[in-house]
Parts: sequence; C-alpha cells; structure tokens
Amino acid sequence: MEFGRITSEELEQVDFKLPPDRKETTQVLASSGNKNKPEIFVGCAKWGRKDWVGKIYPKGTKEADFLSHYARHFNCIELNATFYRMPTVAQTSGWKSKVGDNFQFCPKFTDQITHIKRLKDVKELTDRFLEGISGFKESLGPIFLMPHPGMAPKTQDTIEAFIQSLPKDIKLFVEFRHPQWFEDEHAFQSAFHMLQQNKAGAVITDASGRRDCVHMRLTTPEAFIRFVGNGLHPTDYTRVDDWVQRIKQWMAQGIERVYFFMHQHEELHSPELSKYLIQQLNKHCGLAIPEPEFVPKTNELFEVEEKPKPAKKAAKVAKAAKKVAKKKS
Repeated sequence: MEFGRITSEELEQVDFKLPPDRKETTQVLASSGNKNKPEIFVGCAKWGRKDWVGKIYPKGTKEADFLSHYARHFNCIELNATFYRMPTVAQTSGWKSKVGDNFQFCPKFTDQITHIKRLKDVKELTDRFLEGISGFKESLGPIFLMPHPGMAPKTQDTIEAFIQSLPKDIKLFVEFRHPQWFEDEHAFQSAFHMLQQNKAGAVITDASGRRDCVHMRLTTPEAFIRFVGNGLHPTDYTRVDDWVQRIKQWMAQGIERVYFFMHQHEELHSPELSKYLIQQLNKHCGLAIPEPEFVPKTNELFEVEEKPKPAKKAAKVAKAAKKVAKKKS
C-alpha cells in the first residue's frame, strides 16, 4: 500500500500520537447504549501472498488454498480485489465456501464506479456490483466506499446522492481522501454530519504521511480502521498500543463493532503486527481473539526465509520505542 508513504528520514519527524476524539464521536457512542463487549474483526487487505507460505501458510500450500488458510488466522478481509475487477456471484460464492461461518468479507466498490465514473450515472454498474457481492450472503460485512481522491467537498452532493441510492440494508463505510475535507472545518462538519444522517460509517486511515485522515470522528457506533505500518518499525508497535487504548476507551463508551485492517507498504509483515495487535487487545481489553499462528521454523540447511518477530521481541521493541518517545517529549 503506497498511500501515506514517506521516507525513513521523514518518518522520524512524525507525531504519531492519536488526536483526541471529536465531541461528536463521544455523543455517537453514548447514544448507542451498548453494554456488551463489541465484536472485533481483525484482518489484512489480501490473502494471495506467496511470501506468506512458510510464514502463516504451510509450506507447499497452493494458491487456490490461500484463502482457506487465511481464514484460519483472521476473521475478516478488506477486499480490495473487487476494486480492480467487477465481482460475480460465482466468484464471491466460491470465496465464501472457503471460510467459516463468522468470517466477513468487506468489499471495496469497483473503480469503474468510484474512479472512472466518479459516482455519476452508475446505476447499472452499481446493480452489477451489488449482485456480484450477493454471493457472500451472511458473510458479507460492510462495503467500503472510497470516492476518487480528486473528489473535493464541492462533490458532497454527488457522494450523498450515491449513498442514498444504495439499499438501506447494506452497511457502508466511507473514506475521504482529498485534503480539503480536513483543511476546511465547515466542509469536514458538513460531510461527516451527512454520513451520520445517512447512517454511513466513517473510515479512519492511520498512515504516516496523511495524519489528517486520522480524524477520530465516528458517525456510527462502529469503527473501520485502516492502519498502514512501516515494515515493523518500532513506531508500528507504539502506534498499535495507542489504538488498543483508544479501543478500550470506546468499549467503555458503548462501541458496538470494530473492524481493524492491517496494512504495510510491504505486506509481508502484516501478520506479525496483526498478531501483536490481537495480543494487546486481549491483554488490555479483556478479549479472547484467536491469534494468527506462524509455521514453526525448521533447521534446514540454507534456510533463508525471514523469521517472524516473536511476540516477546515485539513487546521489547515497543517498550524501547516508548522510552525514545518520552525522551523526545
């Protein structure tokens, strides 16, 4: 994932501290009234990673079996495949057959709708898309809408018209990327109020080079977090720690559901950081989310595969990073 990517020199200058919640977020959570523990979904952006063979997929795993193995480690997927190619019922029902009952697919609207047509005159395309993902049946999670990054606040009416054209029984989350949504407070308030009025969720994207997208404004009592790490840099762990504490805070306020999607600029390392995230959620939030399990390493001659960071080492790295952060402050 390239969004928000910066150089290693720039990385050292970033303030990764999560902003405080906006007052509207507190109000949305308070109105939920949820007293139970929320559902927590943790996943990655793709399952078709050959470099996960020997890491979380057993050696010798065929590509056709990647998804079934992926679903043994994670309970959801941010499905970017549907952005690049219009899904079909045969395709999505086939994917569904490879996962368990509690797994959720969170498909992204195809680029034909969001980027080529920019949400205008897209009824036929949208109908085809919705028909295609119907094959997921009860495994369909929220749909992810990312308007073209060039769509600025002046296009809010177009975005709202598209949202209102969708069936009311689907769950939708929207990610704004044009900087003007965040630079102009009036535009921000207008857009997020519009999402709240239409019962659409707001995606929070935590990327190094776009701190404005960490807006901390929930429009429903659910969170959809896209976390973009930097190859297991020490700050990846301290950032996860901050998110765990924020989720713990939201749990006390009544959040109903959290979707947390782990990205890396090189997706090779997403399983390691996902494992660390789940361990910390279980530890600090009283949860019992199953952790991804890594394939045991052998002592084969000329073994060259990179070893995953053990959880204990990850914790030490995070602790060291915290000490550095304190010295800087």
